Amino acid sequence: MARYPTIKDWPEEDRPREKLLQKGAALLSPTELLAIILRTGNASTGESAVDQARLLLDKFENLKGIDAAPLQELKAIKGVGPAKMAQLKACFELARRLGQDKWKVGEPLRSSEDVFRHFRKDFESEKREIFYVVLLTNKNRKIREVKISEGSLTASLVHPREVYNPVIRESAAAVIFVHNHPSGDPAPSPEDLEITRRLKEVGEVMGVRVLDHVVIGRERYFSFSDRGIL
Repeated sequence: MARYPTIKDWPEEDRPREKLLQKGAALLSPTELLAIILRTGNASTGESAVDQARLLLDKFENLKGIDAAPLQELKAIKGVGPAKMAQLKACFELARRLGQDKWKVGEPLRSSEDVFRHFRKDFESEKREIFYVVLLTNKNRKIREVKISEGSLTASLVHPREVYNPVIRESAAAVIFVHNHPSGDPAPSPEDLEITRRLKEVGEVMGVRVLDHVVIGRERYFSFSDRGIL
Protein backbone atom coordinates (compact mmCIF):
# COMPACT_ATOMS: atom_id res chain seq x y z
CA MET A 1 0.00 0.00 0.00
CA ALA A 2 1.44 3.38 -1.00
CA ARG A 3 2.50 5.63 1.85
CA TYR A 4 1.54 9.28 1.88
CA PRO A 5 4.54 11.63 2.05
CA THR A 6 4.87 13.33 5.44
CA ILE A 7 6.78 16.34 6.77
CA LYS A 8 9.55 13.91 7.75
CA ASP A 9 10.11 13.36 4.02
CA TRP A 10 10.82 17.07 3.51
CA PRO A 11 14.36 18.52 3.53
CA GLU A 12 15.27 19.23 7.15
CA GLU A 13 15.60 22.99 6.59
CA ASP A 14 11.97 23.13 5.38
CA ARG A 15 10.43 21.31 8.34
CA PRO A 16 8.68 23.81 10.65
CA ARG A 17 10.02 22.42 13.94
CA GLU A 18 13.62 22.17 12.73
CA LYS A 19 13.33 25.60 11.10
CA LEU A 20 12.17 27.10 14.39
CA LEU A 21 15.01 25.53 16.36
CA GLN A 22 17.64 26.62 13.85
CA LYS A 23 16.42 30.11 12.92
CA GLY A 24 13.95 31.19 15.60
CA ALA A 25 10.16 31.36 15.83
CA ALA A 26 9.97 34.89 14.39
CA LEU A 27 10.91 33.61 10.93
CA LEU A 28 8.06 31.11 10.71
CA SER A 29 4.74 31.87 9.05
CA PRO A 30 1.45 31.46 10.99
CA THR A 31 0.87 28.25 9.00
CA GLU A 32 4.19 26.78 10.10
CA LEU A 33 3.65 27.77 13.74
CA LEU A 34 0.18 26.21 13.72
CA ALA A 35 1.60 23.04 12.18
CA ILE A 36 4.03 22.69 15.11
CA ILE A 37 1.14 22.99 17.57
CA LEU A 38 -1.00 20.47 15.66
CA ARG A 39 2.01 18.10 15.43
CA THR A 40 0.29 15.66 13.05
CA GLY A 41 -1.93 15.88 9.99
CA ASN A 42 -4.75 13.66 8.84
CA ALA A 43 -3.53 10.15 8.09
CA SER A 44 -6.76 9.16 6.33
CA THR A 45 -6.40 11.88 3.70
CA GLY A 46 -2.63 12.13 3.62
CA GLU A 47 -2.67 15.76 4.71
CA SER A 48 0.37 16.94 6.63
CA ALA A 49 0.22 19.16 9.72
CA VAL A 50 1.09 22.09 7.42
CA ASP A 51 -1.83 21.20 5.10
CA GLN A 52 -4.17 21.06 8.07
CA ALA A 53 -2.89 24.36 9.45
CA ARG A 54 -3.45 25.98 6.06
CA LEU A 55 -6.97 24.54 5.95
CA LEU A 56 -7.77 26.04 9.36
CA LEU A 57 -6.45 29.44 8.36
CA ASP A 58 -8.39 29.36 5.08
CA LYS A 59 -11.64 28.40 6.78
CA PHE A 60 -11.44 30.82 9.71
CA GLU A 61 -9.53 33.58 7.81
CA ASN A 62 -6.79 34.16 10.40
CA LEU A 63 -5.48 33.21 13.85
CA LYS A 64 -8.11 35.32 15.59
CA GLY A 65 -10.80 33.46 13.66
CA ILE A 66 -9.46 30.10 14.81
CA ASP A 67 -9.27 31.37 18.39
CA ALA A 68 -12.89 32.56 18.28
CA ALA A 69 -14.24 29.43 16.55
CA PRO A 70 -16.65 27.32 18.64
CA LEU A 71 -15.47 23.81 19.44
CA GLN A 72 -18.18 22.32 17.24
CA GLU A 73 -16.85 24.18 14.20
CA LEU A 74 -13.29 23.05 14.91
CA LYS A 75 -14.50 19.50 15.41
CA ALA A 76 -16.10 19.58 11.96
CA ILE A 77 -12.63 19.82 10.38
CA LYS A 78 -11.49 16.32 9.44
CA GLY A 79 -8.53 15.25 11.51
CA VAL A 80 -9.15 17.80 14.28
CA GLY A 81 -10.17 15.79 17.33
CA PRO A 82 -10.35 16.59 21.06
CA ALA A 83 -6.56 16.54 21.51
CA LYS A 84 -5.91 19.07 18.74
CA MET A 85 -8.79 21.28 19.83
CA ALA A 86 -7.36 21.34 23.35
CA GLN A 87 -3.87 22.12 22.00
CA LEU A 88 -5.18 25.03 19.93
CA LYS A 89 -7.32 26.52 22.70
CA ALA A 90 -4.50 26.17 25.25
CA CYS A 91 -2.04 27.84 22.87
CA PHE A 92 -4.30 30.83 22.23
CA GLU A 93 -4.99 31.25 25.94
CA LEU A 94 -1.27 31.26 26.70
CA ALA A 95 -0.75 33.89 23.99
CA ARG A 96 -3.52 36.00 25.53
CA ARG A 97 -1.93 35.81 28.97
CA LEU A 98 1.50 36.64 27.56
CA GLY A 99 0.02 39.67 25.83
CA GLN A 100 -1.23 40.92 29.21
CA ASP A 101 2.24 40.55 30.75
CA LYS A 102 3.68 44.03 30.22
CA TRP A 103 7.35 44.85 30.64
CA LYS A 104 7.13 46.91 33.83
CA VAL A 105 9.35 49.73 35.03
CA GLY A 106 12.29 48.33 37.01
CA GLU A 107 12.12 44.91 35.39
CA PRO A 108 15.21 43.60 33.59
CA LEU A 109 15.30 42.93 29.86
CA ARG A 110 15.45 39.21 29.15
CA SER A 111 15.04 39.06 25.39
CA SER A 112 13.76 40.84 22.29
CA GLU A 113 10.55 38.87 22.76
CA ASP A 114 9.92 40.85 25.98
CA VAL A 115 9.98 44.02 23.89
CA PHE A 116 7.69 42.50 21.25
CA ARG A 117 5.13 41.33 23.82
CA HIS A 118 5.12 44.72 25.54
CA PHE A 119 4.51 46.79 22.40
CA ARG A 120 2.53 44.51 20.09
CA LYS A 121 -0.94 45.44 21.40
CA ASP A 122 -0.16 49.15 21.24
CA PHE A 123 0.84 48.80 17.59
CA GLU A 124 -1.92 46.40 16.54
CA SER A 125 -4.27 48.98 15.01
CA GLU A 126 -1.74 51.69 14.18
CA LYS A 127 -1.74 52.96 10.59
CA ARG A 128 1.39 55.08 10.98
CA GLU A 129 4.92 54.19 11.98
CA ILE A 130 5.73 55.14 15.57
CA PHE A 131 9.26 55.21 16.95
CA TYR A 132 10.06 54.69 20.64
CA VAL A 133 13.25 54.70 22.64
CA VAL A 134 13.27 52.54 25.77
CA LEU A 135 15.59 53.84 28.48
CA LEU A 136 17.48 51.33 30.62
CA THR A 137 19.75 51.32 33.66
CA ASN A 138 23.27 49.91 33.63
CA LYS A 139 21.72 46.59 34.70
CA ASN A 140 19.31 46.71 31.72
CA ARG A 141 16.30 47.46 33.90
CA LYS A 142 13.57 49.53 32.31
CA ILE A 143 13.38 53.21 33.31
CA ARG A 144 10.65 54.25 30.89
CA GLU A 145 9.73 54.42 27.21
CA VAL A 146 9.56 57.64 25.22
CA LYS A 147 7.68 58.20 21.95
CA ILE A 148 9.99 60.03 19.54
CA SER A 149 8.03 60.32 16.31
CA GLU A 150 4.93 59.37 14.32
CA GLY A 151 4.95 58.94 10.55
CA SER A 152 7.17 57.25 7.96
CA LEU A 153 10.65 56.83 9.40
CA THR A 154 13.12 59.34 8.03
CA ALA A 155 16.35 60.85 9.32
CA SER A 156 14.52 64.13 9.91
CA LEU A 157 11.79 62.51 12.04
CA VAL A 158 14.16 60.31 14.04
CA HIS A 159 16.96 62.74 14.76
CA PRO A 160 19.70 61.77 17.26
CA ARG A 161 19.03 64.96 19.23
CA GLU A 162 15.38 64.01 19.81
CA VAL A 163 16.29 60.41 20.62
CA TYR A 164 19.10 61.13 23.07
CA ASN A 165 17.59 64.14 24.89
CA PRO A 166 15.52 61.90 27.23
CA VAL A 167 18.50 59.55 27.56
CA ILE A 168 20.57 62.42 28.95
CA ARG A 169 17.76 63.70 31.22
CA GLU A 170 17.22 60.25 32.77
CA SER A 171 20.95 59.35 32.84
CA ALA A 172 20.13 56.12 31.02
CA ALA A 173 23.04 53.74 30.48
CA ALA A 174 21.48 51.78 27.60
CA VAL A 175 18.65 52.05 25.10
CA ILE A 176 16.47 49.95 22.84
CA PHE A 177 14.81 51.39 19.76
CA VAL A 178 11.35 50.13 18.83
CA HIS A 179 9.08 50.94 15.92
CA ASN A 180 6.28 49.30 13.96
CA HIS A 181 5.58 48.45 10.34
CA PRO A 182 1.82 48.91 9.71
CA SER A 183 2.18 46.73 6.59
CA GLY A 184 2.68 43.76 8.90
CA ASP A 185 6.08 42.81 7.49
CA PRO A 186 8.79 43.54 10.10
CA ALA A 187 11.73 43.21 7.67
CA PRO A 188 13.84 46.38 8.04
CA SER A 189 13.84 48.91 5.22
CA PRO A 190 16.99 50.67 3.98
CA GLU A 191 15.85 53.70 6.03
CA ASP A 192 15.59 51.52 9.15
CA LEU A 193 19.12 50.24 8.60
CA GLU A 194 20.53 53.73 8.06
CA ILE A 195 18.77 55.25 11.07
CA THR A 196 19.92 52.41 13.29
CA ARG A 197 23.52 52.80 12.13
CA ARG A 198 23.42 56.52 12.72
CA LEU A 199 21.86 56.28 16.18
CA LYS A 200 24.29 53.57 17.24
CA GLU A 201 27.26 55.73 16.21
CA VAL A 202 25.94 58.61 18.30
CA GLY A 203 25.37 56.26 21.23
CA GLU A 204 28.97 55.06 21.05
CA VAL A 205 30.23 58.65 21.17
CA MET A 206 28.02 59.37 24.20
CA GLY A 207 28.88 56.13 25.99
CA VAL A 208 25.31 54.81 25.77
CA ARG A 209 24.89 51.14 24.87
CA VAL A 210 22.42 50.46 22.05
CA LEU A 211 21.15 46.98 22.89
CA ASP A 212 18.67 46.44 20.09
CA HIS A 213 16.29 47.85 17.52
CA VAL A 214 13.07 45.84 17.40
CA VAL A 215 10.76 46.25 14.40
CA ILE A 216 7.25 45.00 15.10
CA GLY A 217 4.93 43.71 12.40
CA ARG A 218 1.76 41.66 12.52
CA GLU A 219 2.33 38.69 14.84
CA ARG A 220 6.07 38.89 14.04
CA TYR A 221 9.06 41.02 14.84
CA PHE A 222 12.61 41.63 13.68
CA SER A 223 15.45 42.09 16.18
CA PHE A 224 18.66 43.71 14.91
CA SER A 225 20.54 42.23 17.86
CA ASP A 226 19.22 38.68 17.37
CA ARG A 227 20.28 38.82 13.71
CA GLY A 228 23.76 40.08 14.61
CA ILE A 229 23.53 43.23 12.50
CA LEU A 230 23.53 45.85 15.24
